[in-house]
Amino acid sequence: MAVLKAGSRPPWVGLGAAVWVQIAAGNAYTFPLYSHALKSVLGFSQQQLTMLGVANDIGENVGILPGIACNKFPPWAVLFVGIFASFCGYGVLWLAVSRTVLSVPYWVLWLALCVATNSSAWFGTAVLVTNMRNFPLSRGTVAGLLKGYVGISAAVFTEVYSMLLNESAADLLLFMTLGIPITCLAMMYLIRACTPASEVDSSEHTHFLFTQAASVTLAVYLLTTTILKDILYISKSMSYILVGIMVILLMSPLAIPIKMTIFPANNKKPINKTSSLDNLMEGDTDTNQTDPLLTPSSSAAQLESYYDSEDISEVDMLLAVGEGAIKKKRKPRRGEDFKFREAIIKADFWLLWVVYFLGVGSGVTVLNNIAQIGVSLGINDTTILLSLFSFCNFLGRLGAGVISEYFVRLKAIPRTIWMTVTQHYLGSAMVFSLLGNPVGALLFSGLLAGYVYDTEAAKQQGSSCLGPNCFRLTFLFLAGACGLGTVLSIILTIRIRPVYQMLYAGGSFRLPHGAGH
Repeated sequence: MAVLKAGSRPPWVGLGAAVWVQIAAGNAYTFPLYSHALKSVLGFSQQQLTMLGVANDIGENVGILPGIACNKFPPWAVLFVGIFASFCGYGVLWLAVSRTVLSVPYWVLWLALCVATNSSAWFGTAVLVTNMRNFPLSRGTVAGLLKGYVGISAAVFTEVYSMLLNESAADLLLFMTLGIPITCLAMMYLIRACTPASEVDSSEHTHFLFTQAASVTLAVYLLTTTILKDILYISKSMSYILVGIMVILLMSPLAIPIKMTIFPANNKKPINKTSSLDNLMEGDTDTNQTDPLLTPSSSAAQLESYYDSEDISEVDMLLAVGEGAIKKKRKPRRGEDFKFREAIIKADFWLLWVVYFLGVGSGVTVLNNIAQIGVSLGINDTTILLSLFSFCNFLGRLGAGVISEYFVRLKAIPRTIWMTVTQHYLGSAMVFSLLGNPVGALLFSGLLAGYVYDTEAAKQQGSSCLGPNCFRLTFLFLAGACGLGTVLSIILTIRIRPVYQMLYAGGSFRLPHGAGH
C-alpha cells in the first residue's frame, strides 16, 4: 500500500476556492427572483408556479448520484457534471423567459428546473466531501462554514440582480447560464483532495476564526447594501463599487494560503511520524520490529485490539479507515457508518427523515412563495425579503456547525438538539433550511400553499391575491407541522444521546469502530 504523505498544496487553497463553488451551489435559492417572470410572461397560475418550486427543490436535493460519484471519481469530474447541468437547465429557462423560444411546454420547464438546480447537489457534494476529508479533525466547523456560504448565496445573487442586472429576470437567468459554469470551471483545478498533514497546526483554529469572521462580515454587508439600495438612490458607478467590495469579501479566505506562503511559521507539532500504524499501512516487515501488528499476516482481532488503543492520532486513524487498513466485518452500530439498506430499517433513520419532512419542508415552502407572500402584504420589492431570508439562513447554517461542534465536544450534546430549536420560527426571517425536503415541498408548497392562494385569488376575482388570508391557512398548517417535528426531534435526540456521550466522553473525540470519513 502506498505511503501516506501530506499533499503538496495546503488544503486552505481548496477551502478558499470552495467558497465560490458554494455560492454557485446556492443557485436554487434564486427561484423567488425570477418566479414572477415565469408567472407573468408564461401565464402560469400560482399552483403551477409552486409546482415549479417543487421541481426546484427536487433538483436541489437529489444527491444520491453525486454521493456515489464522489467515492469513485475525482472532485473535478463531479464538478463538471454540475457545470453541464447548470448550463443546460438554466439555458432552457432563459430561452423561455426571454421569449427567444416561444411556447416552451410546461413539462420541459419543469424538467429543466430539476436539471438546473440539481447542479447544486453536484457542486455542494464535491466541495463538502473533499474539504471534510482535507480537515478530518474539524469536519463540523468546515461543514458549517461551507453550508453558511450556500445560505448567503441568495443575498449574493440578489446583489448582482439588483445592482448590475437592473432586476431583470431574463438577465439573471442568462447570468446563471453562463456565470455559474465559468466560475466553477475556474475553481475546478484548485479543489482537490489533500492528504492531511501528520502534524498538528496550532494556527488552524485562528484561520477558521478568520474565515468565519469574513463570512459574517460578508453577510452583514450584503444585507446592509440591499436595504440601502431600496431606500436610497445608488448610481450605476456606485453599484459597481459595491459589487466589487462583495467580490473582495468573497476572496478573503484565500488570504490564509497567501499568508502561509509569505510568512511560513514553524508552529506544527509532530505526531509520531514513525508510528506502528504507518508501518502497518506500508507493509513494513522489518525484523527489528517486535510488534505483531507490523506483519502482513496480522489477524482481524489484532487489528481491532490496535484500533482500540490510544497510541495513534485521530488523523492517522481517519486515514487508516479511509485507506482500508482497518475494516469491519459486522453490522454497524449507532454512531458508525451505515449502508443505505442498513439504514432504512432503523427507527432513527425514519425519525430523522420525518423531522426534515416536517421542519424543512415547511421552510422551503416559505422560500418558494416568498415573492408572492411579499406582494400579498403590499411589499412589491421582494429583494429585501430574500436577502433577509438569506442572512438568517446563513446564520443558522454557520451557527449549526460552530455551535454544535462546540457543545458536542464540551458536553456531548447531540447535534439533533439544534434541529429542535430551528423548528420554531416567525416569518421568513427565522426560516432555517439545512436540507430541503422535496416531499415536504410537494405537499406543503405544491398542493397546499398554491391551492390556498389560488382559491383566495378567485374569491377576490383577480389573478393575484392580496391580504393575510392568502397564506394564513398555509402558515397555520406549517406551524402545526413544526410543532410535531419538534416533538419527534426531541425523541430522536434522547435516543442517540448515549452515542454522543460515548464518542465525546470527557470533551475528547473517540472514533467509533468502523467509522469512516
